[in-house]
Amino acid sequence: MSVSFSNFPAPFPATGKNIHSVTSDHFVLYGGSATICQRFCGLKLWLLDRLKLKHCSKKHGLSESKIIKNQDKLDSHLETSSSNDGRDSEGVSTFSVPNVTKRPTSKLQAHSPNFPVQSDQAPSLCIAVIGATGELARRKIFPALFALYYSGFLPENVGIVGYSRKNLTDEDLRSIIASTLTCRIDHRENCGDKIDAFLSRTYYLNGGYDNREGMLKLSALMEHIEGGFEANRIFYLSVPQEALLDVASTLAICAQTQKGWNRIIIEKPFGFDALSSHWLTKALLSQFQEKQLYRIDHLLGRNLIENLTVLRFSNLIFEPLWSRTYIRSIQVILSEEMGVQSGRYFDGYGIIRDIVHSHILQTIALLAMEPPISLNGEDIRNEKVKVLRSICRLEPSNVILGQYKATSDDKIDVKLNSPTPTYFAAVLYIDNARWDGVPFLIKAGMGLIKHRVEIRIQFRHVPGNIYHDRFGHNINLATNELILRDVPDEAILVRVNNKVPGLGLQLDASELNLLYKDKYNAEVPDSYEHLLLDVIDGDNHLFMRSDELTAAWNILNPVLQEIDKNNIAPELYELGGRGPVGAYYLWAKHGVQGTED
Repeated sequence: MSVSFSNFPAPFPATGKNIHSVTSDHFVLYGGSATICQRFCGLKLWLLDRLKLKHCSKKHGLSESKIIKNQDKLDSHLETSSSNDGRDSEGVSTFSVPNVTKRPTSKLQAHSPNFPVQSDQAPSLCIAVIGATGELARRKIFPALFALYYSGFLPENVGIVGYSRKNLTDEDLRSIIASTLTCRIDHRENCGDKIDAFLSRTYYLNGGYDNREGMLKLSALMEHIEGGFEANRIFYLSVPQEALLDVASTLAICAQTQKGWNRIIIEKPFGFDALSSHWLTKALLSQFQEKQLYRIDHLLGRNLIENLTVLRFSNLIFEPLWSRTYIRSIQVILSEEMGVQSGRYFDGYGIIRDIVHSHILQTIALLAMEPPISLNGEDIRNEKVKVLRSICRLEPSNVILGQYKATSDDKIDVKLNSPTPTYFAAVLYIDNARWDGVPFLIKAGMGLIKHRVEIRIQFRHVPGNIYHDRFGHNINLATNELILRDVPDEAILVRVNNKVPGLGLQLDASELNLLYKDKYNAEVPDSYEHLLLDVIDGDNHLFMRSDELTAAWNILNPVLQEIDKNNIAPELYELGGRGPVGAYYLWAKHGVQGTED
């Protein structure tokens, strides 16, 4: 029985390209489309249907007349599909493409990748980095993707597309990112081969200045890479906030796959205040489902954050103590040395909107939440949002703002001509049964004496401690602490009281030290690797849900409004110093001894 290849329709919508059949064994592919692969899929489905009919006839004893009847129906469908195809001026068969709702068609660029599509190894995942020529993509996103690829967390034939408005080629993009790729120090085998393989799966698309046309091209290119088979897509929107909605809306209409899931990664900050965040969220949810949105904050991908729930819920020595009964105060500290920052950061979003709103409040939520019913992302986020909604209104009297004094000799690219703070200290209280009365102290600043990221959980004094006079005049030395440190060296420290060796009875506070670099001979993955793998796996517990976003803005909005009205003036501090003096008075006001930087 002879079968004409052109009789087999694509099993899913094509991308608007034509395949011209010729008398030889080759097919000429116009516009770089994947339609030829779709036709092969049609052939495959036809053969499977034929085999299925024969199998069913043997298994269920179907009559020969019924089999012929079903085959006639299938043949009739194929003939109808073939008769609808047009012919060009040369009489060569062409395949028409039906219009698809919300998925217009577009031609690929002339420089689309020319590589063989392997139907037996079609990618199960295609990743598009929108804003591929930016600093974030070059320094963080592409190296993180390669690290996952090198470690076996991405399929060998994954497709990665860099998308921007620059006139580059595939080789140009590969050259740009090649120098940033490194292999894991604990297994360097075939590193060069892995880099070459990764780069060969990386392509570039100049989207131009028409987002709609650009997204149509992107979708067509991704379909070509996928080979027409079922595949999932991730879109990393590394774009400025002012371009986010336009890019996201055209992506939703033109670039989502119909043959798998679509996930959208959005960089912080998530709005400018409560109102702008509300409208941004409303616009995104009109185009995507909540489960598709992954609002990424790279600071939440650190091992310290992931360890919070592990320490709490898998260690009996900590869980019973985790309440106001035994905990006196909790400090969340993030201080950074001054690197090169853009003026837009300080004149626009600043440290409150960029770090406090997401990283600091999310850390507190994970610290303070009730035990979730499971490790499912939604169960964890349900508990986090309860904590955020329980945080009392942040009063300006419990806030200290700071701004470092920059000079022309500092060579720092900032524009300190606004009240936008570079330092933020505050005291929060959670109004629930577990944490009533316990101060959560926040300290986040730029341009300080050193880089430091840690959480300090200070326990209450021992009631009626008979050894209090053995510590000298400072009773705080007798306080136990659990210190979770990320920078400079990741560690878990427990401060306990013990006797100093020798005659007499003198007590000292010592630290039981778990230093990760001494305990574990392994490199800690970059936070982007961790979070990108979570997106691939569909684990969303470290990504803010829309209701978490709203609750966090509600906490900070009173202070932001006071700043906008110029009712709070930042305290100036020396670049490379310890920050505003007012922060130490704030700590003392709430009965907490400040820790030295």
